[in-house]
Amino acid sequence: MKNNPIIKQTSFLLIPVILLFGLYVQFHGDYGPGGGFQAGVLFASGLILYALIEGQAKAEQVFSMRLARILAASGLLLYAGVGVASMFLGANFLDYNVLAHDPLHGQHWGIFWVELGVGLTVTSVMLSIFYAFTHFK
Repeated sequence: MKNNPIIKQTSFLLIPVILLFGLYVQFHGDYGPGGGFQAGVLFASGLILYALIEGQAKAEQVFSMRLARILAASGLLLYAGVGVASMFLGANFLDYNVLAHDPLHGQHWGIFWVELGVGLTVTSVMLSIFYAFTHFK
């Protein structure tokens, strides 16, 4: 695939669209279908497409295995941190109502941060799995 100019140019046109759609799904997940898991898979698929076209060495310059590990742990900590913050504010784990001055805003912010944590974790784990499989050539 690296030597086919049609596939390469088409992929370079599609990668920004895939990543932009991933952002849309991430931030529209509060109001409709979508959210962190779907956005994470979209982001990972865009980066995996880049790796398939340019090679794994170039892809790891953009999104290294070390960065994947850090973001996977950060996403998990963000998810759990929202739950612990709600517990410190006197509610149950992941009860978003207490995260803002009124329950509606608390729900919005809680879902936003939890979905962002899920998106980071899913993107990082999907890329880690891809990198792990491609190291066994």
